[in-house]
Amino acid sequence: MSNTLSINGRPIGDGHPVFIIAEIGINHNGDLDVATRLIDAAMLSGCDAVKFQKRTPELCVPPEQRDVIRETPWGMMTYLDYRRRVEFDRRQYEHIDRYCRSKGMTWFASPWDEPSVDFLEALDPPCYKVASASLTDDALLRRIAATGRPVILSTGMSTMEQIGRAVSLLDGDRLALMHTTSTYPCKAEEINLSVMSALREAFPACPVGYSGHEVGLQITLAAAAMGAALIERHVTLDRAMWGSDQAASVEPMGLMRLVRDIRIIETARGDGTKRIYDSEKPIMERLRRRNGAAEVTCKV
Repeated sequence: MSNTLSINGRPIGDGHPVFIIAEIGINHNGDLDVATRLIDAAMLSGCDAVKFQKRTPELCVPPEQRDVIRETPWGMMTYLDYRRRVEFDRRQYEHIDRYCRSKGMTWFASPWDEPSVDFLEALDPPCYKVASASLTDDALLRRIAATGRPVILSTGMSTMEQIGRAVSLLDGDRLALMHTTSTYPCKAEEINLSVMSALREAFPACPVGYSGHEVGLQITLAAAAMGAALIERHVTLDRAMWGSDQAASVEPMGLMRLVRDIRIIETARGDGTKRIYDSEKPIMERLRRRNGAAEVTCKV
């Protein structure tokens, strides 16, 4: 078994560039124009893919919450009506599919229920993402596995035993794992980037990445320096926009800096082979003391 997989022809894993995902999620607030602008921001930044979320509200909203009245940008409405309001329908997803294909941008989504898998299958996605909240949903995992498509599995709010159970239900040859902490935004002391190493050790066949929900870029850049094969961050047009994920998201200019710095970091990580570079040789000639009776050069 190999610790690499391919999404839309893009290899992911050891020896390959970091696969950078801009998580649009529901930060579009049901507005197709906002979604298109976020796709554009991800493209301009150099991201490899954008990701959405797909739910069937009647299945994903618990019965006791459906009639709870809440404040929304569109006025007071029940939670079930709100969830319906922010879901894209077939026509809107077809627009997203056409737009991304015309721009050469990979897109996929996290289905939260089996009918959403069927909905997305009609659009021929290159892979699926399993949200942390769905990691223990065996029926959903089996339905996703049955598609035969690559899967990216987020592991927030889960034990290693629960992760192992989910991995056993999916195809390990087409699976990547994402370390994450499911708090929005997440405090640095609860991020625990070292778990990436634990996941690599426990599941050596799977590339391991990081999905960040923190404020700022430093921790995500540290994950890249620690060898994350995939990086995912939520993206927004404005962190002050309405929505539960906006505060833990990155605005377009921040996304550009993030992608730029990840590419610099992965270049700087190198291949681990110690060598003398040609650029060092003139310095070595000037500064290094020579062995034995040879001339000692101490010029600065």
